[in-house]
Amino acid sequence: MKIQKFEQLVVWQKSQDLAVDIYSTFDELRDFSFRDQIRRASVSISNNIAEGFDRNSAADFNRFLYFAISSCSEVRSMLYLAKRLNYISIESNEKLNEQANEVSKMITGLIKYLKRYYKTTNN
Repeated sequence: MKIQKFEQLVVWQKSQDLAVDIYSTFDELRDFSFRDQIRRASVSISNNIAEGFDRNSAADFNRFLYFAISSCSEVRSMLYLAKRLNYISIESNEKLNEQANEVSKMITGLIKYLKRYYKTTNN
């Protein structure tokens, strides 16, 4: 089955789940700048996947997937800081980091797949 829209991408779905979990985890946080930054970074992951998918260019999609990985790295970095600042529990930190790592690995896998796919179809 060919994927026709970004909503069908499991990596997009999982990145949306991560954003929802980030929103709920930091909902009560009084450090508004931290809370807003980690929320923006988490939303940016799925948004970059969606935007790249609809660019109708393999090069653009690839570029936006790298933006998504960067946003995922930002989330992970902020999660380490959140733990050090005692903004979240160790358990919440581990759960969110696992989700972020899974999304990052899935994006990396998609990039590798696209490189192989376009290499074989352009020969």
